[in-house]
Amino acid sequence: MKGVSADAAPTTGTSGSVSSLRRAVNRIAANPVAGTVLRPTPASMRGLALAAVIANAVIMSTGEAVRLSKSGLGCPDWPKCTAGSLVAASTAGQSTLNTWIEFGNRLLNVPLVLIAGFAFIAACLYRPPGSSRPRRDLMWLAAALPGGVIGQAVVGGIVVLTKLNPTWVAVHFMLSTAIVGAAVVLYVRCGEGNGPATPLVRRDLRIMGGVLVPVVALMFAAGTVVTGTGKLAGNAAAPRFHLPFVGVTQFHADIGWLMGGLSAALILGLSLSGAPRGAVRRGWTLGALILAQGAIGYAQYFSGLPAGVVWVHVTVAVVIWIVTVRLFLALRDRGPVGTGPSSETLTRAASAPNTMTAG
Repeated sequence: MKGVSADAAPTTGTSGSVSSLRRAVNRIAANPVAGTVLRPTPASMRGLALAAVIANAVIMSTGEAVRLSKSGLGCPDWPKCTAGSLVAASTAGQSTLNTWIEFGNRLLNVPLVLIAGFAFIAACLYRPPGSSRPRRDLMWLAAALPGGVIGQAVVGGIVVLTKLNPTWVAVHFMLSTAIVGAAVVLYVRCGEGNGPATPLVRRDLRIMGGVLVPVVALMFAAGTVVTGTGKLAGNAAAPRFHLPFVGVTQFHADIGWLMGGLSAALILGLSLSGAPRGAVRRGWTLGALILAQGAIGYAQYFSGLPAGVVWVHVTVAVVIWIVTVRLFLALRDRGPVGTGPSSETLTRAASAPNTMTAG
């Protein structure tokens, strides 16, 4: 009996430690903010995903402000601001304002990292209503957020250490574009079920919506080439692409016309085919943004590329990317949270000709 008691003692101690840990976790989770992460609900998951969309869109916009204000080398070292200072310090050839603009942009990565980490933890702990199993699709999408932050830190360091090499600046911007896209998909998927996607519109409209996504991404890539070729590549000493500026600008504009034509055809098709109201509304929103973007683009070109107008152009482009991805995802349905497609969705899909199963 003594042997049994001696063996049982560690078990009891371990159980007590586990219980204490659980109580501590429960006390932390009782806090509304901590509970959002440790006890995620469909609403809190969407909130975290939305925060990730906003944070990444803001960092893209402020990053552009750094380049346009010629502050890219305001902190000429990485990960420190200068070789001898972690924070903003006097830098040869850079004004105090340039240094603080660049350092301020780096500081914005702090809330970005926190949001990305919280979203990933919440996705790992999340259990849909009525289920004890995690949503692996949400876990993978959420993992792209902290993974993207790490990737951006590496690429950002290379950008600084290569003195704003335009190729690495383009990679930096396109990686941000991919992270924003992943955050938008995460936001949408947090608000729907995990069943197979059921199309809500005709096949040709689905194809146009799907093609529009890479076209907008190509528009972004072409824009980075235009920037890396022209006078706003960072500062006078920054290296540039050795390409004809008029030629790359024309190519960028041609993609814009293709994007506008595709969006116009998609909007017309959605409006006349009885597509869901949300998809039609997002289509018209995208069309209005593209029209505004075209006007801004031509205005900046013919006015000599004023930095403020270029910043507005890039910021609107980020919004266009978000709306484009959101529009594409609005063309199919996976049902409410915790279920597959709804009966209404299945009825719509069965009655719509030329539909196809969405990925």
